[in-house]
Amino acid sequence: MKTSFEVNGEVNGKLTFVIEEEDLREKTDKKLKELRRKANIPGFRPGTVPMSIIRRQFEEKVRYEQTNELLNEGLKNFLETEKVQLIGQPLEALDHEPVDLAKPAPYTFVFDLPLKPNCEFSLTKDDILDYYQIEVADEMIDEQVNLLASDHGHYEKAEEYSPELRDILKGDLRQLDENGSNLEGGITVAEAILMPLYMSDDEQKALFDKARLGDVISFNPRKAYAGNNAEIAGLLKMKKDDVEGIESDFSFQVTEISRYVSAPINQELFDKVFGEGVVSDEEDFRKKVAEQISAQFTVESDWRLLVELRQYAFEKIKDVALPVELIKRLVKANNKDKDDAFIEEHMQENLDYLKWEMVKAKLAEQFAIKVEEDEMKGAAKEMARSQYAQYGINNMPDEYLEKAAKDILKDENSRERVFDRILDRKIILAAKQVVSLNVKSISAEEFRKLAQG
Repeated sequence: MKTSFEVNGEVNGKLTFVIEEEDLREKTDKKLKELRRKANIPGFRPGTVPMSIIRRQFEEKVRYEQTNELLNEGLKNFLETEKVQLIGQPLEALDHEPVDLAKPAPYTFVFDLPLKPNCEFSLTKDDILDYYQIEVADEMIDEQVNLLASDHGHYEKAEEYSPELRDILKGDLRQLDENGSNLEGGITVAEAILMPLYMSDDEQKALFDKARLGDVISFNPRKAYAGNNAEIAGLLKMKKDDVEGIESDFSFQVTEISRYVSAPINQELFDKVFGEGVVSDEEDFRKKVAEQISAQFTVESDWRLLVELRQYAFEKIKDVALPVELIKRLVKANNKDKDDAFIEEHMQENLDYLKWEMVKAKLAEQFAIKVEEDEMKGAAKEMARSQYAQYGINNMPDEYLEKAAKDILKDENSRERVFDRILDRKIILAAKQVVSLNVKSISAEEFRKLAQG
């Protein structure tokens, strides 16, 4: 098989393969002989079928398969031998007549190759990047201290209901008739739980204001929960379908008022949060809380640094050429359901993605960054843990997390996202050690606006 290659404008390659009849005949005959040994054709024992019958039944298909095999082998050998790197896969040349495999060889195949450009990029101390350090405001410390105190609080009994304090009511529910009396044979629920604060209707909610132990309040569950059968069923301890026609009022006799009380800011709280004896007074407690907040902000600042690095890199490699027209064809080939207008609209995103992938590859090479399989498994496990936490499941057994992580890594797109996240994080940490950081102090609000803009 003959191969020729030419480059047009540095990033557009044209690769030509000429498959001679001799090349194809040798491979085809070999395959047909293998088929003859195994062929199960009525009237013939295996291995005795005349070759003329084998050719008549299988030759066209085998020639097609062997042609593709020759092309794949030729492409692989060419790329490895010539060390040619591509963006995407080869494309059939538009300016070449399709090959008719029904005719005898030689067959000439021409491919357009989107060549990866020579992108030189590295980082040194001479490169200056903005690094946004988020200020830890006193209000943030106050909020976090209050949250920690709330997390370690407890419920106490109260005498009077207060919606502002998010009190929980326990009591006995009884269905009422049209005259406001207990309905004979009606629905009753002992020790029903109510949180009037979360009722949808303000008038129904207000009926419970300043309720005290022993008080009896009449209200309408359907009005209170705006007809939400799921909430009504939960209150009445019934199935959702069974409450559909319930429109009546109910009485609720308050038997218990529970009020959540935050833990006091004292040594017991300090020890619970940071360990025994680590913090000895409120001033040190606030300092440790501030350190925690600052550590969380550092993660956000680091990810912002990646954005700064991306913008900085794009400016440095702005003159690097890309095979734009071939990339358009690749994008269109991979998005057959999209029209040309969509391809054009999103073209810059695709070009930027390719440029950023080239930059990251160069930085990974500079910093000798590798992503190991154990790291992939650990990151996928954390991803699974976060997904469960979104549904309120915070103590998922390890065996379930392991299985979920395996499922994540089986999916090609999910695996790529995990890989990219690990690689990005490693690039951030390596870049911080090399470049000169222009540290800018910024408020959390300003940082949010920066991220949104």
